[in-house]
Amino acid sequence: MKTRLSHSLKVSACALAVTTLLSACNSSSSSSNDREQDPVHSPVSIGLLPDTQGGGWAVAMHPMEAVLAKHQEQGVDVVIPVGDLTDNGSTEEWRQWREVADKYRDMGMEFLPVMGNHETSWAYTVEWIDNMRHYIPEDAVHMPSAEWLNYYIIRENVLMIGLAYYNLPIAFGWIQDVLAQHDGEFDHVVIASHDGLIGAKYGQTREQIVEGTKDDNRLFDIHKEIRETFAEHDVIWVQGHEHMYQRSQVHARVLGSNDPGGRNAEPLASTPSGGNYRMPSYTQIISGNASYKGYEYRYGERELIQDVILHKMDTMKDGSEHYDANASVLHFNDQRVDYLAFSAPHTINSNEEGPKELADPQWTLIDQFSRTTNRCESLVYPNSIPEGQRPILNHIVEFKTNDCVADDGSTARLIGGTNDVFNRVDTTERSLSFHEGFKRAESMNDLMRLSWQFLFTKHASWDVNLNGNNRIIPGSQGEDETGAKTGNVVIPATTIDMKKHMTLSWLPAEANTASDVLLVSGAQVHGGVYQSAYGKWKNIEKHQGYHGSQPDGSAKAPVELPDYATQNWNVEQIKSSPFGIEFTTENLANASNLLLAAKQNGEWLPLASAECVLDLPWDEDYAIAPPAVAQECAGQAIVGYDSQVDDGRWWTIAQTDMELALISK
Repeated sequence: MKTRLSHSLKVSACALAVTTLLSACNSSSSSSNDREQDPVHSPVSIGLLPDTQGGGWAVAMHPMEAVLAKHQEQGVDVVIPVGDLTDNGSTEEWRQWREVADKYRDMGMEFLPVMGNHETSWAYTVEWIDNMRHYIPEDAVHMPSAEWLNYYIIRENVLMIGLAYYNLPIAFGWIQDVLAQHDGEFDHVVIASHDGLIGAKYGQTREQIVEGTKDDNRLFDIHKEIRETFAEHDVIWVQGHEHMYQRSQVHARVLGSNDPGGRNAEPLASTPSGGNYRMPSYTQIISGNASYKGYEYRYGERELIQDVILHKMDTMKDGSEHYDANASVLHFNDQRVDYLAFSAPHTINSNEEGPKELADPQWTLIDQFSRTTNRCESLVYPNSIPEGQRPILNHIVEFKTNDCVADDGSTARLIGGTNDVFNRVDTTERSLSFHEGFKRAESMNDLMRLSWQFLFTKHASWDVNLNGNNRIIPGSQGEDETGAKTGNVVIPATTIDMKKHMTLSWLPAEANTASDVLLVSGAQVHGGVYQSAYGKWKNIEKHQGYHGSQPDGSAKAPVELPDYATQNWNVEQIKSSPFGIEFTTENLANASNLLLAAKQNGEWLPLASAECVLDLPWDEDYAIAPPAVAQECAGQAIVGYDSQVDDGRWWTIAQTDMELALISK
């Protein structure tokens, strides 16, 4: 295990150096600062293996092999297969799955498989337990009466919980007990299940609450408490089931609410008693695809409690020319987590066709984030929101935050710039149904109420729906053969613009820094890509969105992208709209001897030489029209120092994620 962990750290560090200003190299080097020590915990890397159904009576062996090989390259220690390992749970399918998995288990990877709906339907007790009990670690602690279905392990400071399909409401009390029992033993929580509360195509909130069975209140009664508990413990929820990739923030409280949370909720806002601001939300990752089928994007963003950060799918239908194979990795290193999501296209429909494109996968890094447990967060909305709607519910399209305070007294904040580069995606038209006497909703009004209460934002001038003013419309009504009322409501096809989840995180000072280290993440994810609901590429500069996709009922208009927008998925090439970052220190006595620096390929280098630092206060116009610099300073970052204030205050203009700190001249 130690050999693999060392390999994981090395590979993680190199993979994260996706720009000259983004690097994880030596992120935990020793320091002369008394507070900084080598990490107490060794690094742990978790790989996500999406659904591997091959169709019929086969496992999708070629995508599975490609994804696990990418995990191996990334130094993954633990692989979580997120359910639907097979299509029919047959002995032959299990043989195929184990043939691929055994090779990587023999290389040192652990597996934490979770049961999907296809295993529940076809291999509930016999085939699942016979095959998977050999992969589930011997030290796993199982939920009573749900052995081999719900269980957990702890590796270093990471708690990993696996849940069978649809088991979240059943297992929630047990999860709370596990969190309480091991309080203080972990810093990170990863919960894996085949499906989730929200989803993209599915989602338990829609299936078990809005369209749920009459008087089945297992999820209904604890829905809010689940979200609050996950937000409190900063859970990263990972799942499969959808055959598409999505990362979103699921909120513990309705957006715009002043509700302080439930009885278990800790302070999550920036207050003197609450500390740095962390949004009352948790991260949901739908892991993508490793199969021979893909799904379209249905229902869309459940914007009442969800913000979509990134969405990608390919279905080989309706203009989409391939499927995706997705390989995502969570690298944990003490208080820090670095997330990487890779995608590779392929056109394989069966094992018999051979590996084709996946013989040499063309992996692209499509998503990433880096953050620590000590951080501040903000959502930056796309610059497509109508001007008059922006103040409502803090739909901020600018890179702005309050101060985020480090342990050494340093502060940082985002101070300006507009989010002009964002991704866009369409959804299909869908419906929700009611059935008197059978479903929870027994009338059109019931179903509309539940939809507004749990999924979507009911459009109003003081509470706008950014995805359309008619998010739900009445559908048909009738009766069944017994005379009971039946019918549906319609969720029209719409167009969704994605948000940026910006985080400012603090790490202890390093040997070569004169301050704690600031980790800026979330800017470098959108290149201006526009996809149809089936994954067809659309040109965001030429194609408008669906009618009714704007809050005023019009269509989202084509976007005039800046020259640096790539319109591709490759995070390594993406640049954000320029934004300002401010960095202050209380070390005033030494301020004249300090420079603002960024970590580049593991080395701390000044963003600008001392003679090129501008003696100017920040001006918001600088994000659009930077101040002039001397000819000899061309090619260096623009850095200012405001000498007119009482604290040492630096600022710079960035377009990528980065690590910043003060260093001595």
